[in-house]
Amino acid sequence: MSIGNSPEDERPFEDDREEARPSIGRALQQARIAAGLTVDDVSSATRVRLPIVHAIEADDFGPCGGDVYARGHIRTLAKAVHLDPAPLLAQYDDAHGGRPAPTPAAPLFEAERIRPERRGPNWTAAMVAAIVAVVGFVGFTAFKGDGDDGSKTQVAEGPKPSTSVSASPTPKNDKPEAPTPGPSDSAIAAAPQDKVTVQVTAPDGKSWIHVKDHNGRQLFDGLLEQGESQTFQDNEKINLVLGDAGAIQLYVNGKKIDDDWEPGAVERLTYTKGDPQAG
Repeated sequence: MSIGNSPEDERPFEDDREEARPSIGRALQQARIAAGLTVDDVSSATRVRLPIVHAIEADDFGPCGGDVYARGHIRTLAKAVHLDPAPLLAQYDDAHGGRPAPTPAAPLFEAERIRPERRGPNWTAAMVAAIVAVVGFVGFTAFKGDGDDGSKTQVAEGPKPSTSVSASPTPKNDKPEAPTPGPSDSAIAAAPQDKVTVQVTAPDGKSWIHVKDHNGRQLFDGLLEQGESQTFQDNEKINLVLGDAGAIQLYVNGKKIDDDWEPGAVERLTYTKGDPQAG
């Protein structure tokens, strides 16, 4: 006597179909191989470190430093191997409790730091501040000298016609004080053509940023709070890593960069002299 299969007997077949879908790491690995790329090729093209690429292809997302950065790496690697990142991100969210909210980047991005480097002094800011101080001192000295000459002339020669009233010294309190430009504004306004000038601001939130010059020397490594701004200059190029690119606005060589970065997206950029070009 034969007995038909119950609904429960069909479940293993459904599980087999579910398991037929490759994991995130396996899908990225297969797409990379199909594109004829090595792990080194993908790491160089995306600037995602080699150990992290290996870990993601093995479905180990721990070295990414958190869900926000894991999603950013998955998106970056998928684009590099010509794969639609949306299904992979949805698969990751299903396995990790949904899409995470953007979080402060500084404590999570420790895994991205290659080696500790001693932060050098901000010579650009110091130079601009010194120039502003010298110009202000020269202007004040010239103004004070003009006022002294006018006073001596009136004492020696007596009252002057009404046309000489303008030569009298203006009271110090009546002179409007122009706001002193900050180092970032002055550097952007100058934007010399023989250098690359990059201003990083955080108008919509805070983000961890990492900045190096063309020699690989670290210029900045830390958290940029909301409303803060930093300006960097180099003779050849500026290399940036933005922990939360959606919170950042860039001005390169005095020009605003209009890139629609998503909140929580990790971006690695390089800018050189001339028209802004993302690296």
